[in-house]
Amino acid sequence: MAVTGFRQRVVALTVLIATAVVALLVVASHVLLSRVTDADAHDLAHTRAEAVAANVTAKGGRVVLTENSSEALDEVAWVYADGRLLDGNVPSSLVDRVGELANSRRSQTASVGDYLLYAREVPIDGHHVMVIVRVDLTPYETSEQRSLTLSLILGGLAIALAGCVAHLVVRRALRVVHEMASLADEWGHHEPGRRFNLGTPRDEFGELGRTLDRLLERVVNALADERRLTDEIAHELRTPLTVLRAEAQLARMSGEPVPPEAVLGEVDRLDAAITTLLRAARARTDKGTRCDLRSAALQAIAGRAVEVAFSLKVEAAVAADVTVALLSPLLENSLRHARSRVWITARTQGQAIVVDVLDDGPGFDPADVDRVFEAGVSGGDGCGLGLPVVRRIAASAGTEVRAIADGRGHVEVTFPAARATT
Repeated sequence: MAVTGFRQRVVALTVLIATAVVALLVVASHVLLSRVTDADAHDLAHTRAEAVAANVTAKGGRVVLTENSSEALDEVAWVYADGRLLDGNVPSSLVDRVGELANSRRSQTASVGDYLLYAREVPIDGHHVMVIVRVDLTPYETSEQRSLTLSLILGGLAIALAGCVAHLVVRRALRVVHEMASLADEWGHHEPGRRFNLGTPRDEFGELGRTLDRLLERVVNALADERRLTDEIAHELRTPLTVLRAEAQLARMSGEPVPPEAVLGEVDRLDAAITTLLRAARARTDKGTRCDLRSAALQAIAGRAVEVAFSLKVEAAVAADVTVALLSPLLENSLRHARSRVWITARTQGQAIVVDVLDDGPGFDPADVDRVFEAGVSGGDGCGLGLPVVRRIAASAGTEVRAIADGRGHVEVTFPAARATT
């Protein structure tokens, strides 16, 4: 419906413009033709007058014609000498006007009905001689009328042709949009992977199709990211909930109360997981944000048996709470899989700061280093718990995180260095 209305508007606008152009051309051509025919009629009148004037002379004090004019010429040319008709037959309808021209003493033209009259003075000493000729304008007017009629017919055909061409061109151009709309309706909600795939863009509609394909790709990625977040939440919350359920079942079967330390520990773990996930969802890099990495690392350690193996004060362009949320799951993962030691180091690398979270555990399997940040994937003896959340925080905070398979637990986090203040 909308496409059809747009097509009709384009065709109507084309027809309107074509009509205006044709009207302008018809008027211009008619005016030009009128001027040309007027010029031709005047030229013919002058030519006739010159031909007649060439035969007028004076002999013995009288004005005479050296050659007798033909009868046909008598009807269109008249010679007056001293106010008296010397040659020609003046129609009764023109007698008065011709007489006025004959008595004038200057060359001039006049229009009477369908005729053009031209009076030319012949210079003969002692005499007032006027040659008056007539030109019938009917053929010229007929030619103008025929030309105008032909112009209107051709203009009407041109307008109709412009409308047809516009209709075909717009219909062909909008066919791509119609096909895209039909495909989108057919896909429904269960085929997010479908694309228009119009190929190399050949016009603006092809560019639109490619842009929509990119938009659909971003939508699909957003949906996939949402599913990953759901998986990560389930992955992070399942373990403490399972432990709490097991403790409750064990207490029910044994008839003994649940140890408060076990419940509180798992509740703290559950609270930490929820807090970390919320920070991951809200994490973003603000201009001017900075934090001391050593202080953030100590806050993330929170009294746990982790060694901070660097003393230099380095500042990263990341908020402190985001840094803590990023390092906490890595430290917990290392503490879970370390044999006896977990430590953190930091070093500068160009415009970045690299923090290494290390442990003396079994480390990562080289075949799994690219997959350990996916929800539900673990390497070695369960290595990888909490790492999907780390990846999400890193992506949202503008940092990079990667696992390194070097025979020990090793995760490398690259922070953007904060600019020095002046």
